[in-house]
Amino acid sequence: MTTASLPPEDLTRPASARPVAEPRDAAPRPGEPIASETLFAGAREVQILHRGSLYRLKQTALGKLILTK
Repeated sequence: MTTASLPPEDLTRPASARPVAEPRDAAPRPGEPIASETLFAGAREVQILHRGSLYRLKQTALGKLILTK
C-alpha cells in the first residue's frame, strides 16, 4: 500500500488512527486503507492476481496475515 496519495496530516497519524474504508460497492480511493473484513468478506483466504502472478493472502487462527506466492 502506498501512502503517497494521503494528505500530509494523515501521514503524521499512526495507521490505526487513519480512516478505514467501510464495506461498500465502490472501490476505495488509491491509498485509502481497506478493512480486512471488507477484503476477506467472511473468507479465511483471498487470491490476488498481481502482474500475472497469483498470490494468496491468508488469515491465521491468531488473526495474523500471511502473503504467499
